[in-house]
Amino acid sequence: MGLRQRSNLVHLEGCLHEHWSLGQNNILSWAPLDEGILILVLPHYAIAEFTSSRPGSNPPRVSPAFITELISGDRRLSFEQMQKVARLLEVKPVYVPLRQPLSDHPVETQIIEKMIRRYGISYVASRAVTLFDIVGFSLLTPFEQMTQLNSLSYSLNSAHAKMLDQDVSINFARSSSGDGFYVWNRDDGLEANVNLYHFMHIVLADNAIARSKAASKAVPRLRACFHVGSCYEFHQAEGLNPTMHDYIVGDVTIELARMIEAALPGQILVGEFLANHSVPNPDPTQTQAHIDAVTFLQRAQGNLAKLSGLEFSGERVTAIKCYLTGENMGSGQFSIRRLTIKDKHGLSRVAYNAKVNIYREHTQPILLGIEDRKLPEARQSF
Repeated sequence: MGLRQRSNLVHLEGCLHEHWSLGQNNILSWAPLDEGILILVLPHYAIAEFTSSRPGSNPPRVSPAFITELISGDRRLSFEQMQKVARLLEVKPVYVPLRQPLSDHPVETQIIEKMIRRYGISYVASRAVTLFDIVGFSLLTPFEQMTQLNSLSYSLNSAHAKMLDQDVSINFARSSSGDGFYVWNRDDGLEANVNLYHFMHIVLADNAIARSKAASKAVPRLRACFHVGSCYEFHQAEGLNPTMHDYIVGDVTIELARMIEAALPGQILVGEFLANHSVPNPDPTQTQAHIDAVTFLQRAQGNLAKLSGLEFSGERVTAIKCYLTGENMGSGQFSIRRLTIKDKHGLSRVAYNAKVNIYREHTQPILLGIEDRKLPEARQSF
């Protein structure tokens, strides 16, 4: 883009910031119009009010499904769509004049989409997220907590660098859980979710190597969970601006938080999910529509060739095996054990115990997770 286009976008950013009003408002949608754009601006509390029942048992003004669709996917609307949405929400679109008309260049449109998302909220129906939790975090001294969080943060960065070295793309984001981090891939699709699962392996392997060399409590003992579910993504207000990094909250983080409470030190749990990622004319190798956790793990195992050449502590990886554990049925066959997790609220969910074995050329393999036979009998049904 030329200098004038960039200057135009800087001007637009300032206008969006003004309408955002220190976090009082959300900007939901936009549409090009003449020499500017229309934006749909709503107070942050209004979205919940739209879908709430009104006095006298009257139905909500609009259906929750409509709001969900509005904050999912691309935010750009046509002028006609903007008018229809505005009428339904009984909100007048705001016209933002620009210094010059938009060029409709794909890069320009992509930048505006990111701007709108930064000043609003987004709903993602199927997002893979992993939760890394530091075992015994609350029992550590503040200094030990700081060093262990730093160590985990380094393992995340190191894993990211290793994947990029193998030309495996992962646009990862993270937010603190207090005792660790939620981590997700900003990219969508089956391949993006599989890459996140392998990213989890590499983080745990880096941590395991660091623990084997540590002489103090500087390196944490971890447990981890992986799940796919819906979530809302947003940018919190920080001072006078929204943060550059995003946060997530939703069914997927709730399930992960409840699963991690039941996880043993060193354990890897995978939640039971049915990923539904519908896209127009889907590529069968990329879509994850109606893929359950067991099928997902099979895809993940078949996708490991791209990590060939990976190195840990100078030793080249020769093979990686990831699988869900279960009872030995004989003749080399194993079942897949379903673990029922009950939380303090009396709610139940199903999870699977996962193992990852990373084999290297001239040294011992890195064995991650807990073998099925080593799970305490009482904990196999939690």
